[in-house]
Amino acid sequence: METSYDETEDERQEKRGCFECCIKCLGGVPYASLVATILCFSGVALFCGCGHVALTGTMTILENHFSRITADHAMLTDIVQLMQYVIYGIASFFFLYGIILLAEGFYTTSAVKELHSEFKTTVCGRCISGMFVFLTYILGIAWLGVFGFSAVPVFLFYNMWSTCAAMRSPVANLTSIDSICVDVRQYGIIPWNATPGKACGSTLGDICNTNEFYLSYHLYIVACAGAGATVIALIHFLMILSANWAYLKDASHLHSYQDIKLKEERELQDIQSRSKDCLHSYS
Repeated sequence: METSYDETEDERQEKRGCFECCIKCLGGVPYASLVATILCFSGVALFCGCGHVALTGTMTILENHFSRITADHAMLTDIVQLMQYVIYGIASFFFLYGIILLAEGFYTTSAVKELHSEFKTTVCGRCISGMFVFLTYILGIAWLGVFGFSAVPVFLFYNMWSTCAAMRSPVANLTSIDSICVDVRQYGIIPWNATPGKACGSTLGDICNTNEFYLSYHLYIVACAGAGATVIALIHFLMILSANWAYLKDASHLHSYQDIKLKEERELQDIQSRSKDCLHSYS
C-alpha cells in the first residue's frame, strides 16, 4: 500500500510539472502577433486569389462584349498581366514578411524573456525592431492605396449591375430599354475607338446574366474586403511592433542600470574585504 501511495504521489508531481511546463510554453506565445499574422495571411490570400480570377473574368467580358478587336485593348491586356504578376509577388512577399513579424513577436515576448534569464537586448536588435516599425508603416500606407484602388472595379460593376436591375424592375416605367446603355469607354478602360465600346438594352441584360459578370463582381467585393483586412492587420502589427520596440528600449536601460548596480556592489564588496584585511593585520 505504501508503494502504491508513493507511485501516486510521483505521478501527481510529474503531471504538475507537465502542467506548469505547458502553461509556461503557452505564456510564451505572442497571441497578438499570431492574430495579426492570421488576419494578414487571410486578407492577402483573399485579395490575391480573388483579384487574380476577377481580372481574368473582366478581360473575358471586355473581349466578348465591349472590345472585339484585339488591338484596341492590347495595352489593357498587358496591364492586366502585369498586375497578375504583381499579385504573385505580393503573395510571396507577405507570406515571408508575416512569418518574420511573427518570429519577431516570439523574440520580444516578455514570457520568453523570463524563460531566458540571461537575455539582453543589443543595439542591433533595437535597430531591427525600429526598421520593422518603419517598414510596416510604409506598407500600411501602400495598402491603404491598394484598398482604395480595389474599390474602383467594385464601383464600376455595381453601376452596371444596378442598371441591369433597373431594367428588370417592374416598377420602372421604361418605354424602350434600348436607350439604356453602359459605355465602358468613359471610364478609360478601353480607347474611344474601340468597337462596340458600349452595351445597350437586351445586350446589357445578357452581360449581367453571364457567369463571368456574376463571379467577377462578387470576387472584386471579396478582394476589396481582403485588402481592408490586410490594412487592419498591418495597423495591428504596427501597434505590436511599436510596443515591442518600446519594451526593448526600456529593457536596455534596465540592463544598463543592473550592470552599473552590480559593478558598484562588487566595488563595495572589494572595499569591505580590504577593510577587514586591514583590521586583521592591525590586530
